Amino acid sequence: MTAVPEPVARVAGLMSTFRPRWFLCGGWAVDAWLGRQTRDHGDIDIIVFDDDQSALFDHLAGWQLVGHDNHVDDDSSEIWDGRLLSHPAHIHARSHGAAPATPETGRGPGFNLEVVLSERSGRDWVFNREPRITLPLRRCAQQSAWGLPAVVPEVILFYKANPPAWRDLPRPDLRPQDDLDFRALLPHLTEEQCNWLREAISLVHPGHTWLPQLSP
Repeated sequence: MTAVPEPVARVAGLMSTFRPRWFLCGGWAVDAWLGRQTRDHGDIDIIVFDDDQSALFDHLAGWQLVGHDNHVDDDSSEIWDGRLLSHPAHIHARSHGAAPATPETGRGPGFNLEVVLSERSGRDWVFNREPRITLPLRRCAQQSAWGLPAVVPEVILFYKANPPAWRDLPRPDLRPQDDLDFRALLPHLTEEQCNWLREAISLVHPGHTWLPQLSP
């Protein structure tokens, strides 16, 4: 197993005492599955379940947190006070002592952690509030090549194929880094993973540019 890059190791250390489940996601999770860094990353993304956000708020006591949901503009720098965020929601976090956030982005130096709040129903993970697309929780995240809990490749790519509303992108347009991540993971997907990803994307975006490459 290759050494975990320092930024990811730092977050793993931070979350090692967080009792609820958490998972590495986004571009660093792609690298975690491949066991090597494939590109530069602006921040580190993790997933925590929506009903564990109070535990997260307590765990990150001393951090500066900005929560974003339908009631807070994405460019807000308003500090999250622990109120219950409504789904879909995400949180920008920076360690204590970092420079103040900028009004334009809600971020500043040290804002290197983004927490995405995800939904679950019973033993299933519900994707993007789309009840037709679920997976058993036990299949959604596993130990990666870096030994850290990471969202499985097909789920990573499903999220990347469907940029969340706060990205302010006209769906299904892709960010260049998302297409790079797709190309990096595609040769490593099993037939089962390709089939699930193709069917899930087809339900949301039947004309998505990735679909031909996922076909048998």
